[in-house]
Amino acid sequence: MRKLRAALPLLAGLGAMAALILCPETAAESARWGLRLCFEMLIPSLLPFFVVSALLRAWGLPGVLGRLLGGVTARLWGMEGAGVSAFLLGITGGYPLGAATIGQLRRDGALTREEAQRALCFCNNTGPAFLVGAAGSGIFHSSAVGLLLYAVHVLTAGVLGMLTAPKERITAPRERSYIAVAGVAEALPEAVRTSVDALLSVCGFVVLFSVLTGLLGPQIAALAGNLSASLGMELTGARALLTGVLELGSGLGAMEGLAATPGNVALAAFVIGFGGLSVQAQSAAVLHGTDLHLGKPILFKLLHGLLSALVIQLVYII
Repeated sequence: MRKLRAALPLLAGLGAMAALILCPETAAESARWGLRLCFEMLIPSLLPFFVVSALLRAWGLPGVLGRLLGGVTARLWGMEGAGVSAFLLGITGGYPLGAATIGQLRRDGALTREEAQRALCFCNNTGPAFLVGAAGSGIFHSSAVGLLLYAVHVLTAGVLGMLTAPKERITAPRERSYIAVAGVAEALPEAVRTSVDALLSVCGFVVLFSVLTGLLGPQIAALAGNLSASLGMELTGARALLTGVLELGSGLGAMEGLAATPGNVALAAFVIGFGGLSVQAQSAAVLHGTDLHLGKPILFKLLHGLLSALVIQLVYII
């Protein structure tokens, strides 16, 4: 068994190479779809947020929030106010900006390792542009549904923050040196450079998981059929769920044409809350060089999806 586990990465790599050789058209088309997603949605929406968030960090936003909100966030989440910048940027800029902000705050020393690990459990979220535009108007043809998904997404993220808080809450923010304020000439080039580097990693994972989703299309279809028969789900919804576990954009795209029923909106809320394995890989990329890991945060993202789906069902019942 030990030898088999050691050989699994090599076997997986050989299997991937065989799939690319046997299905080159599917792989190429899936890669083109992933690149279109990057050029048409991710780069236009994320790059400005990445650059501005880097500038805000360099110009002292975490320090300002730490002084203004330290007492509130200490009691609410057991975290000093500097971490609020990660939460706010995460719920406005979308995946994986929250993780990128936490990683940089950790590198700069504005968050302790324990605070940064807990922040990863609830500060890495999607933004309103994606939910209202892509999920609401694009999938369900209703901006109101998109706003509902966004409100529930943010609400459940805040609740998860309370669940991660230590038993002994901080009663007052500790004295700590925050990020030094940099000048425009120094901060802007560095913000652009780091933002482009991070976004290239994000796009690389989007293309990779798009290809993976395309190559696994027959297997996903077969599993979706079994899941649909077992749970009584719509076949399209079952396929969207399985696809969304791998890649968020593909999962939501697979829901196109479904009616905005409570079940379908709850399914979308789950996929959005979890984010898919692609988002988790993107988060790992932007955390490179830190002492942070994604073991517990991935479990909390799964809980985020489940809690979001439950809240959506309760909203429709009420």
